[in-house]
Amino acid sequence: MPVRAMVIDDSAYNRVTLSRMLESHTQIKVVGTAVNGEDGIKQVMKLRPDVITLDLEMPIMDGFAFLRWLMANLPTAVIAVSSRSSDRSVFKALELGAIDFIAKPGGRVSPRLEEIQKDLVAKVLQIGDLRMDNLKRRVQEDEPAAAEAGPMPEVCAKGIELIAIGCSTGGPPALQHVFQNLTLLPVPIIVAQHMPPTFTRLFADRVNRLSPYDVKEASDGEMLKPGTAYIAPGGMQTEVRRLSDGLQVRVYPAGLNDLYAPSVDRLFTTASEACGNRLVAVIMTGMGDDGAESIRKVRERGGKTIAESAETAIIFGMPGEAIKTGAIDEVLPLPEIPAGIRRFCTGV
Repeated sequence: MPVRAMVIDDSAYNRVTLSRMLESHTQIKVVGTAVNGEDGIKQVMKLRPDVITLDLEMPIMDGFAFLRWLMANLPTAVIAVSSRSSDRSVFKALELGAIDFIAKPGGRVSPRLEEIQKDLVAKVLQIGDLRMDNLKRRVQEDEPAAAEAGPMPEVCAKGIELIAIGCSTGGPPALQHVFQNLTLLPVPIIVAQHMPPTFTRLFADRVNRLSPYDVKEASDGEMLKPGTAYIAPGGMQTEVRRLSDGLQVRVYPAGLNDLYAPSVDRLFTTASEACGNRLVAVIMTGMGDDGAESIRKVRERGGKTIAESAETAIIFGMPGEAIKTGAIDEVLPLPEIPAGIRRFCTGV
């Protein structure tokens, strides 16, 4: 059975182009289109698609109002289509229930739109692995209050030097939850979240406002500081190196054959080489198996490992594959991950 898709966009050009791109794959069928959120509600009720591509900026009813209605009344997989590569609104859409996003190249109506075809098709096809009940539950839960900063302990009782986190689809809201609920620890945190260039900086800025941690996009050559969280830049590879005076982050262009950029495997492998048994590695929601190979290396070198459980992961691919390796110390639902990290770092 092909995936039944619907396109919601106020631009006729975009509706035609997106529909053609989706139907270029034999396992996707576009069952309908809509010109705005209000029209989208009517079409969704009639057609019941498996997945929706949603423009966020539309007249009459925009994508955000449509998402609120959809998740309250007829939860369905949604891929937000952002009109600007630097659009901060995609993170609001993810919080409201979109599972992922695509950035339109060149503006709202652009002849370059077809550049996103491969990525769009891949994201639509992954909805077969989506755990819709987990997504619905997450959206309906009240947003937690930010953790109190409080005084930062001078050292970690367990000698942990670094916390590394990897995730993909469903990751931004999950990461936001972790950073809002993880008490300030005297350890740097580094994150590989599969995300396009530009958006990682915007995401870091967003989380920085909500967390007791100083959250920023990682820059090549900087030394990792306690109480600071570093988001690996999209489209680049990020590694950790040990120098005589501490841990350093290295950022460099991805190779032509790199499947993921940033790569969780690349980050975890180098972090475990640098830190050995003083590393905590956490793998959360995401499609595929990035991180599974390197989680073994973390465990072999004595590092501590956590995987998000099927109970809360929006897509269980990455944590599921990591768990299969047998190298995971604790399998935890998302609300318990901050406490799990703290236990490994402080013993309490």
